[in-house]
Amino acid sequence: MFELSQLRCFVAVAEELHFGRAARRLNLTQPPLSRQIQLLEHMLEVKLFDRTSRSVALTPAGATFLPEARRLLRLSEAAALSAKRTAGGQAGTVTIGFTAVSGYDYLPRLIAGFRKAAPDIDLILREMVSAEQIEALASGRIDLGLIRPPFSRIELHSRCVVREPLLLAAPAGHRLAKASAVSLADLDQQPLVTYSPYEARYFYDLLATIFTKAGIAPQYVQHISQIHSILGLVKAGLGLALVPQAATNLRFRGLVLRPIEVDARIVELHLAWRRSNANPSLPVLLAQVPGLN
Repeated sequence: MFELSQLRCFVAVAEELHFGRAARRLNLTQPPLSRQIQLLEHMLEVKLFDRTSRSVALTPAGATFLPEARRLLRLSEAAALSAKRTAGGQAGTVTIGFTAVSGYDYLPRLIAGFRKAAPDIDLILREMVSAEQIEALASGRIDLGLIRPPFSRIELHSRCVVREPLLLAAPAGHRLAKASAVSLADLDQQPLVTYSPYEARYFYDLLATIFTKAGIAPQYVQHISQIHSILGLVKAGLGLALVPQAATNLRFRGLVLRPIEVDARIVELHLAWRRSNANPSLPVLLAQVPGLN
């Protein structure tokens, strides 16, 4: 099979139609250039040039071969550039895990920043609960995770990227939706749609701690894993709920989200990655995250 160096020689001669000028263009002397053309013609078993002492012209076979030779050279240059960009982290693939709630607000902003800063890095998104993400990070199935604390895997590194308050979700006609101020005490003995202790353990434990410290005992009517489903049940009148501020992006009609007197910015979201991750594109993306670079 012919070599790329032979293609470069052929294209130079075809474009110059002069062996001397083509040799100077390639920083060669004329004899080795002529030898490369002869080897290429031998490989292809066709004559590419009609040569006389005064002129050089492409044969019909040479004219047909020229655009294909140019295309092969462009492909080889693109492949080399792609390999260099991948090695430098400017191109490649990064897989990101995320919780459903992070997809309401922070994830879209994060992805927009990544796409603007590194458009040649392909992003693969995987919706997972935090526990699944932790295992996927440790095993290398994902490169980045947007997860809820706590987690104690020593092989993982993380930073808190979001702190937000809890809001009260109530049907538009509910008395608390119209109250001038809402406190935790207003939820005592009230029907509450809350979180699953399995699929939404972070929020389940968070609310249990808040209510215990405040001496509040809501009446739990449903345990649900996804916030958009919780809001749907609140809208249907099954009860009240406490949801993170990111839920305001869902814009349910007939539903009111109100501030409630509770510890400010209590809900945390962490960006996590495996310390030993060798993906060269990962540091490029991490450098775009405020507070991480």
